Parts: sequence; structure tokens; C-alpha cells
Amino acid sequence: MLSPSPFDAIILGAGAAGLFCAAIAGQRGKQVLVIDHADAPGKKILISGGGRCNFTNIHTQADRYLSANPHFAKSALGRYSPQDFINLVDAHGIAWHEKTLGQLFCDGSAKQIVAMLLDECDKGGVTIALGHAIRVVEHADGRYRVSCGDRSAEAPALVIATGGPSIPKMGATGFAYDLARQFGLKVVEPRPALVPLTLGGDETLFRSLSGVATDVVARAGKALFREAALFTHKGLSGPAILQVSSYWRHGEPVAINFLPDAAPGWLTQAKRQQPRATLRSTLGAMLPDRLAATLSDRIGGDARLADTPDRVLGEAERRLSSWTFHPNGTEGYAKAEVTAGGISTDGLSSQTMEARKVPGLYAIGEAVDVTGWLGGYNFQWAWASGHAAAAAI
Repeated sequence: MLSPSPFDAIILGAGAAGLFCAAIAGQRGKQVLVIDHADAPGKKILISGGGRCNFTNIHTQADRYLSANPHFAKSALGRYSPQDFINLVDAHGIAWHEKTLGQLFCDGSAKQIVAMLLDECDKGGVTIALGHAIRVVEHADGRYRVSCGDRSAEAPALVIATGGPSIPKMGATGFAYDLARQFGLKVVEPRPALVPLTLGGDETLFRSLSGVATDVVARAGKALFREAALFTHKGLSGPAILQVSSYWRHGEPVAINFLPDAAPGWLTQAKRQQPRATLRSTLGAMLPDRLAATLSDRIGGDARLADTPDRVLGEAERRLSSWTFHPNGTEGYAKAEVTAGGISTDGLSSQTMEARKVPGLYAIGEAVDVTGWLGGYNFQWAWASGHAAAAAI
């Protein structure tokens, strides 16, 4: 219930960062109120990791995050580690496993993580008010007043933990940015991240490969990732593509190495060993059939390798190791796992997440211009930034 109770902090947003921050602050003896317009807490947590919640990554370090200030995340991440969160998960008896690349998932369900966070909030006596659309946020005489409908609450500290606009069907909005601007904080232009890319023009033929996946190295700018790429009816997806999408900008190409394990000169070597083979049959032994056929058709090589000059084979090798796509966009916030950009770190303390010029105002989690790689990194930022703010409230 909202009331003029003597709260020490009001946290806007009952997602990963907000609930965790509330639990820690509450267990430190603070009177905490969490407000969310959703009718249930942790909605994004519940759909994460295919419903099993990829709750952290054991390889977390600051260079796995994008931000206008690449050093900003170091402090919070350094003071609350993946092992700290694992210890909490273990204490609640939640079984988990490592999938690949340091990604940790619940054996059971993401519901266990939400239940754990709510249990931790209960231990701290946290008040959670759901289904309350925030109407007005005001600041006067060192206190923040939040009005929802005809009710309101006040506290000397306000935490923005409402995330970004990714996955709007879950109720996500850009509210955090409007509120930040209201208090004079700058916002780095938000954009969809960890999102499938779309193809147009003559590259639409690759849509016919919808459902085909293969291990690649994908590159956008200086960022490169080796994981699976997936062709879709709209363009490109899969972990490798989602990773580079965070670095990709409109107008830039994405390069894909379809044969990351092939040694230089592999095609001319194949010509010596199997001169009667064709490029299509040679690729077919290394890639999914439909992909091999499409790539060989584009290169224009279905002659026998013996009849193909080494120079032509060398050019085919180069194309296959750096096949350039020109995405015409992304699938947008509807399919983006997170939002890049957000509340500028320039106006925040990296130690406490507090606004430098607005005492008592904090911003944490996805609302801030810190965006992690795919694979549990964004959850670890939620825990670490929430922990940093909770310790300072």
C-alpha cells in the first residue's frame, strides 16, 4: 500500500535491479518501498534464458560491457561478483548448471530467482506496491514524492530501476529517461541491443535459409564473436549476431567467417586431394547443405576444383572467411533483449550510482548506459549496481 509512511527509499521498478537493491537496503535496516506499474514482479526475469534465467556469467569483467565510459562499471562489478550471487542462489537451494562460455542457468525455472528475490525482500521488510502507474515524481526540501493515482509516498532517496524500452509487451517503457531528464541528467541515445538484424535488397535471398544455423565468427567494427549464427525469415539472428548487434550501427556492414576453423589455403589443398569435387560438394561437407548451396551459387562455382584456377579458389576462400552483409536495420525493441545507451554515467557516481548533482537520486540496472554481452552479464550488472546503490542509501 502507498502511504505517507516514513520510508528511507522509494525504488521505482520491481525487476532484477530494483528487487535486489530493495532486499539489500531493507536488510540493512532501511524502510524501503518498491513501486511498479506491472501486476507481477520480475516479468523479464521470468522469460529470460528460455524460462530458466541465465542469472550470471562467471567470466564477468568490465570489458564485457558497452558504455560511453568503459571504466564506469568496474567499481560496482568489483564489489559484487558472480560468486557473491552464486552464494545467494546456493543458500536458497536453487540448483544450477553452467551451459557454455560461463553462462549459469537454473536447473528448474526462472520463477526460483524471482521467489528468491521476494524472499530476500521479505527478510528486509520491504513494501512492494504493484499495479501502480506513477503519475508524478517531485523533489523538494530534500525529499522525493511519488504520486500514483490519488495516493503518494515520500522518502529522502529515490532509485530509478525501471529498465529500458526493450520488450514492450512486458510493459517496458522509456520512463527512466524521462525521469532522468526531469532531474537534469543526460541520456545517451537508447537503441535496441542483443537484437536480430534484418536484411533487404539482394540479400533477401538468404531469408530462404530460415532455420539454418552454423558456427561462425561474426564481426561488427572491432567487435567479433564466435558462436552460432541463425538465418531467419527476416535476416540474421543467433548468439553471434545478437552479440555484434550491440556494436553495429546503421549503414555499417557485418562480416561473417563461415569456416572459422579452416586453415589458409584449404580450398587449394582440397583441389589437390579431391580434384573431381566441386565447391558446392566441398562446402557441403563443412556446412549445412542449404547454406553450402546458397554460398557456392553466390560465388559462382560449381565447376570441378581441378578445373578452377588457384586464384579463383583463393578469392572464394577470402569471401567465405569474411562474407559481408549489409543489414538494413534490426527487429527493434520488440525483439531486443536489452537496451544500449540510457542514463549517462557522466552524471553518476560509479561507487554509489547516485546522481552527482541531485542528492538522494540513484539509477541502476538497464536504465543506465551500461550494456552487457549476451549470457548473464546484464543480470550481473543488475545485481552489482543494485548492491552499490543499496549500500549507499
